[in-house]
Amino acid sequence: MWRALAIMGQALRALVLLAVIAWGALALHFELPGSMLVVDSVIAVWVLVGLAALLAPLWKHRHRRASSTLRVLFALTLIAVVSWWQSLEPSNDRDWAPDVARQLSVEREGDRVRLHNVRDFEWQTPNTATTRWETREYDLSQLDSVDMVVSYWMGPAIAHTLVTFGFADGRHLTFSVEIRRERDEAFSISGGFFKQFELNLIAADENDILRLRSNVRGEDVYLYRVGLSPQARRELFVAYLDEAERLRRTPEFYNTLTSNCTTIVFDMVDRIVAGLPRDIRLILSGYLPEYVYEIGGLDTTHPLAFLRNRGYINLRAQQISYNAGSEAFSRAIRDGVPAADGEILHASSP
Repeated sequence: MWRALAIMGQALRALVLLAVIAWGALALHFELPGSMLVVDSVIAVWVLVGLAALLAPLWKHRHRRASSTLRVLFALTLIAVVSWWQSLEPSNDRDWAPDVARQLSVEREGDRVRLHNVRDFEWQTPNTATTRWETREYDLSQLDSVDMVVSYWMGPAIAHTLVTFGFADGRHLTFSVEIRRERDEAFSISGGFFKQFELNLIAADENDILRLRSNVRGEDVYLYRVGLSPQARRELFVAYLDEAERLRRTPEFYNTLTSNCTTIVFDMVDRIVAGLPRDIRLILSGYLPEYVYEIGGLDTTHPLAFLRNRGYINLRAQQISYNAGSEAFSRAIRDGVPAADGEILHASSP
């Protein structure tokens, strides 16, 4: 029995060491500055030292001193890597990609809000656009709808979540929690675990941020009307503004699991609607509509499959040109979509 426990202990030790070695290699790969040759050389040294420490117990009877030396060397190397990792700090001052180059800033006076750096790009390809950043004013007393948009870009489980607010005058504003890429960076799920990106909150026109996904990138985009009270709608909108101001003051790293497009929105909603259950679908955001439906956030007078079918915006979005304008685009993508109370919306509605 003791022998079996000893073997299990050694196996557990080996698994932990392999996990630490893999973590260190990936952290160095994503964040260590320098040329590829330098980075690869450092990673090679790290892996060799780690593997030597992993195999050290096999030598301890014949080469006890060498075994101890290898373990100490790995411990010192690990301390160095962890210290370097902890020293990495997020920043708002980098050479950003054009679509995330600016941050939303806010002025508030009662119900009136003035938003600076609202994005309204006209996209030609997924990487090129006519850039336009605007200052817009909104009256929170005219806020009359909240929609959840889920955009699928990699299979049924992985999607990007956006929240869009409608006003009585027909205008809509979309908030999107996104990575803040540098000019030469591309999104990476694994990089999102390793401080590769900062976190950003974009406020954008639907004719920009939804059209980009449905018409330009070719993602499958679904829109669902969300049932929130007028007070809850207002509190959620203000929560987005507070989050934008927080990120302007205190930059933060994006994290694929803990600080992403869905978990941050959930945290804001959870402060408004108490008692929301935690669920794996907050991570596997492609299944988020099922979660919101089950907790009563969507129209439950229709099956979810009906809402999904009516909420698929791509065909309607692709029939509206950019020059038709924001309000025409917003009306078109909602044509036939059930509201949270079951009423069917039509594009001809004011």
